[in-house]
Amino acid sequence: MAPTTASTASGPRWPDRLQARLAGRARPAQGFVSQPEPRAMGLFARGRQLMAGNFLFAGHLVEAPGTAIWDVTPPDAAFAAEAHGFAWLDDMAAVNDAATRARAQVWVQDWIRRYGRGAGPGWTPDLTGRRVLRWISHALMLLRGQEKPQAEAFYRALSRQARYLARRWPSASAGLPRFEALTGLIYAGLSLQGMEALATPATQALARECAAQIDGQGGLQTRNPEELLDVFTLLTWAAAILRETGRSPPDSLLAAIERIAPTLRTLRHADGSLARFQGGGRGAEGRLDTALAASGTRARSPDGLSMGYARLSSGRTSVIVDAAPPPTGRASRSAHASTLAFELTSGRRPLIVSCGSGAAFGPEWAQAGRATPSHSTLCLAGVSSSRLGSGARADWLTDAPKNVPIQIAQASDGVRFEGGHDGWRGLFGLTHARLLDLTFDGRGLAGEDLLLALEPEDKDRFDAAMTAAQLQGVAFQIRFHLHPEVDATLDMGGTAVGLALKSGELWVFRHDGKTTLTLEPSVYLEKGRLRPRAAKQMVLSGRAMDYATRVRWSLAKAQETPISIRDVAPDDDDPDL
Repeated sequence: MAPTTASTASGPRWPDRLQARLAGRARPAQGFVSQPEPRAMGLFARGRQLMAGNFLFAGHLVEAPGTAIWDVTPPDAAFAAEAHGFAWLDDMAAVNDAATRARAQVWVQDWIRRYGRGAGPGWTPDLTGRRVLRWISHALMLLRGQEKPQAEAFYRALSRQARYLARRWPSASAGLPRFEALTGLIYAGLSLQGMEALATPATQALARECAAQIDGQGGLQTRNPEELLDVFTLLTWAAAILRETGRSPPDSLLAAIERIAPTLRTLRHADGSLARFQGGGRGAEGRLDTALAASGTRARSPDGLSMGYARLSSGRTSVIVDAAPPPTGRASRSAHASTLAFELTSGRRPLIVSCGSGAAFGPEWAQAGRATPSHSTLCLAGVSSSRLGSGARADWLTDAPKNVPIQIAQASDGVRFEGGHDGWRGLFGLTHARLLDLTFDGRGLAGEDLLLALEPEDKDRFDAAMTAAQLQGVAFQIRFHLHPEVDATLDMGGTAVGLALKSGELWVFRHDGKTTLTLEPSVYLEKGRLRPRAAKQMVLSGRAMDYATRVRWSLAKAQETPISIRDVAPDDDDPDL
């Protein structure tokens, strides 16, 4: 659980430093009440990379063999935040041999000496909560074979951080940062000797946050699926340690877990990964299944939307659609203009995707990833369906669709999604409508995209747009971004594209001939990699010339593709990790 942004705590830094220093005046804990156990395990390969001196944080790789992690000059604030959050301890714990344990112990003790009294960028509530969770979870690794002075320094540092959290958690931004701070505080209060008094207020505060931040659909205001998974994981950890220490988790905490679990199941593709919308990624491998199993909740969402997303599933195929207005206000600072975009996964293989969040690759990629052309949907005149603000709200979505009606129903041969949005109505007088029909066997998806001028005032705006375009029509593109592992071939006549998956499946994309089909470059933006991955996109280009424009297209498995394929091809092992 390591967001790639720098600290998300609000307000100036001096109160954090002051409270960190004041927190060291109280008597420290002398040990643990009970022997802690790891809650999360990282990646063995990442742990080995750290041991080799390859530090990959927030999209930056610093190669510094033989250099201590705190001697590395951070390329930016996000890199420093990931380092000081200590989520990388999960990766070192996945290796956990003698050399790795010794290195982890040295780096923790070095952090205590350099920054343990309130120095450095790691003293914010969210990073401190994340760090405390890792130190406690991996305490057996960090204390094994340590002398008494090192063990005492470890407990003093944990105690200082716990008392700091008790004072500063309210300054964390609402959402994931505050959940990290409070969960870390609960762990410290229930794990450290003499800290029990901190646990009850923290548990009550977490219960309030659950009621305030988790809506009735089990979603967050940001509508970020990966962030929801991170919050869900924290809540399951909090519930687990409360039970293990003989306490009953608050009803609102358990209710939040019960609301979130069905939503995450809706947002899970056929390959077990999350839909990549609103700044979220696929999720760390295995985390979603682990969190769902730990929750003990087996319920699934009823038909309709979950956190504003619709899921169509048949056979081995899953389709997830962004079917609600994007977040607004502060929650939209990383939001995407992806209304009515969809993703499609067949078995273990993603086929149609979103480009994803470019936040790990710098501000330009971050802004590009948020735009409508980076999603598998229609874009009108090169203008995103949601637009960014200006001035102090330059990273907020301030001009976004307000009316997004949808309907999901059974069709004659499958399930149908119908939706629309008014994101361009004020500019061009046009409403975008999208129909998706997934067959019962999951072998075919038929789609229609429509641009409609519905009301008299809409027709006047469209007429004005036509005049400005010298009656040449309003240009549009319907984009279908492909996963990097999809091998795409455009036929000579430009009427179809053959799509080969590594599983051996063959899909064919066709359209009704009213638009021009091209195969163009695209990118796949993925956290944990050094740079964007090259990919392709299918693009249908045309012009809206009348008050109603309709484009039909289809994705279907080739007839020679069997109903069931044993997918034994290895996942991509890109050396650019």
